[in-house]
Amino acid sequence: MSNRYFAHSANDEGHWHSLVQHLTGVSALSATFAESQPWLDEAKLAGLLHDLGKYADRFQARLHGQDSGLDHWSQGAWLAITEYRSIAAALAIQGHHIGLQQANREAYRRMHPDALTKNHPLRLELSAPDVAELKNRAEADGLVFQSPREIALSSDNMEKATASMLDVRMLFSCLVDADFLDTEAHFSGDANGKCYRAKGLKLDVESAMIALDSFMGSAIRINKHTDENVLQVRETLWQEAMKSASRPTGVFTLTAPTGSGKTLAMLKFALEHMAANKHLKRIVLVVPFLTIIEQTAKIYRKIFEGFPENFVLEHHSLAGLGVENSRTDSESNKKNDNERQRRLLSENWDAPIVLTTNVQLLESLFSNRPSACRKLHNLMDSIILFDEAQSLPQHLVAPTLATLSHLTSAYRSSVIFATATQPAFDSLHEHISKEAEHGWKPKEIAESHPEMFKRLERVDVKWPKGEKTDWESLAKKLKQATQVLCVVNLKRHAAKLLDELGDEEHVFHLSTNQCAAHRRCILDEVRQRLKSGLHCRLISTQCVEAGVDLDFPLVYRALAPLEAIAQAAGRCNREGRMSAQGQMGEVIVFEPDENTSRYCYPTHAYYQAAEVTRTMLIQHEYSLNINEPELYRKYYRRLYDLNDPVSQNERLSEAITARDFVEVARNYRLIDQDAIQVLVPWSGDMSVYNELKSEAERTGISAKWMRRAQGLAVSIYRPKSEHPVWGIIIPARLWRGGISDEWFILEDPDGKFYQDIRGLQVPQSNQVFIA
Repeated sequence: MSNRYFAHSANDEGHWHSLVQHLTGVSALSATFAESQPWLDEAKLAGLLHDLGKYADRFQARLHGQDSGLDHWSQGAWLAITEYRSIAAALAIQGHHIGLQQANREAYRRMHPDALTKNHPLRLELSAPDVAELKNRAEADGLVFQSPREIALSSDNMEKATASMLDVRMLFSCLVDADFLDTEAHFSGDANGKCYRAKGLKLDVESAMIALDSFMGSAIRINKHTDENVLQVRETLWQEAMKSASRPTGVFTLTAPTGSGKTLAMLKFALEHMAANKHLKRIVLVVPFLTIIEQTAKIYRKIFEGFPENFVLEHHSLAGLGVENSRTDSESNKKNDNERQRRLLSENWDAPIVLTTNVQLLESLFSNRPSACRKLHNLMDSIILFDEAQSLPQHLVAPTLATLSHLTSAYRSSVIFATATQPAFDSLHEHISKEAEHGWKPKEIAESHPEMFKRLERVDVKWPKGEKTDWESLAKKLKQATQVLCVVNLKRHAAKLLDELGDEEHVFHLSTNQCAAHRRCILDEVRQRLKSGLHCRLISTQCVEAGVDLDFPLVYRALAPLEAIAQAAGRCNREGRMSAQGQMGEVIVFEPDENTSRYCYPTHAYYQAAEVTRTMLIQHEYSLNINEPELYRKYYRRLYDLNDPVSQNERLSEAITARDFVEVARNYRLIDQDAIQVLVPWSGDMSVYNELKSEAERTGISAKWMRRAQGLAVSIYRPKSEHPVWGIIIPARLWRGGISDEWFILEDPDGKFYQDIRGLQVPQSNQVFIA
């Protein structure tokens, strides 16, 4: 082993990182992550070749500060594709610094050293153009390169583009995580050599099931405040989850009425499924909104209260907020240590149970960036639970289903879509099978769910028969109610209703105009008032619907997509307490007195879905039974016939067909990315706002500052240059110099622009806020 060539400079102990040790270490780790995959040999090869250019004299000089602007990865990529015929290894090697690029012949030709020497796309220079000489040095250093016994990702078997791109990302993930971990081990090393971080905990299925059963028994089964019908349905769902869990891994649906305990039933299924399928390693719970993930995380923490730290790993923007505000130095140090560990584990999801968001997981599955793809290999042999599955945007349905289908068939994982309003995604099976061999034919976990829906008929729904309701009349009706929830489609509609309510007492408002900490505080107060029987009138946008645990006796809902109406109804008589007294909750659907057009809805897709609801309502003589699961299949089929999810997002489809990882990542977006974050002075947490503002002014903002600021941030669409909002927000200064174009601070000494009831209010707000 030579001490002449190094991968990294000295660590704190003064030890330099031997290049041959780094390459063999990364290769071994990458192979471990790839396990029994057909491309295991390619993963090994990628590890050995990924830093081949570091054998160049110029790169060794760079480690001593004597050179710069070098590309040290393209030589290994070229060798992988020309000598060893591994497209996947070449793409992974090329991408481990710059991200995955394109998988086509023209892109391969651009990897040629001569082409890069003449015109490097990043204006870099190759550390050495002679690939053969670099290989000779590596072999003289003790490295042995072998051709893969099987090329799993050749140009001949990449006809199913969506599936094959996931295969490339998976190999890429193995390489990237291995590279990060081995480099980290060097810089964390001591006198004895490299020091690898401790591996994540293993999921002790038996202990986890005991904890869940205990929680279910004490908190759910024995609950004097819940209607007997609700308890019986929860018990039925629990038993069906256990019964279905013995099946082999694959795609599943869990269809059950709101309030039936889907969150816990999903977890029960997952643990029993792991017991039946021994290869499964972890559980990943995916939710669409932060309001749900906070609520779910709280439940999970209670269930696994006595388990080690980070047994349940939260990976979302609000996780770990407030750890710096402990009461004592020892508590602060402990919490900060735990938070540092959480952040390390979040890099690659090396934990038994992971709680995350749709944005984090799904966008990672379509990403080309090393940091985002790093965790993907830990989705192999995993159970992925999607709560509120109806929230998947239609323009992303086709590629998402194809990718998840391939994840289950090629990587021995299970995917569960849970919701009370199950989309008819199986009707897209034929198209999905063109992109992923097994298509989309999920198995239902709760086979008796139609009976569950009938048993939990807890609300009477009153539908509009063509009449319109003005805001003044609606406000009068809300004033007459003791406890009522009113859900509208737009923030400007909520504002009009608040205007009509005027100074009425006990009125609350909930929307994404408010920062997360503010919304959390409002929900806590609303729940307490509902529980205590006090006056409570909540005006909200859709953010209150899916999965938020509220229980009102009366709900008003503006006409909307059918699933949105059903979700709003799920906040009415949720626990069945009124049913126990022989009463039903009341849901009143109304049409606002405005011109019926797409501009009365947040998006065109939302408008289309609402129009399908309107058509079905007319055809059924103004009476739809939201407790009938078959109704939703008919609704979704009509909707798919109208807007054809398969044909949506043409740019994304073209990028997938071209196997262009850069363009796929750019066009696969669950939310509009052209947004800015505004730090707001919410009166409930002014001390934190003042600390953050002072720090931003004094030293500039850092990644740590941004994490702390998430709880007091409001997202808004980036305004045009002439918009008056620029007069009241100040761009935050970056700690490394310059100013941020994403983070801004609201200056509001008079409390005019951030209000306790309405949240952030700026001129022309309806053109700025994210719905």
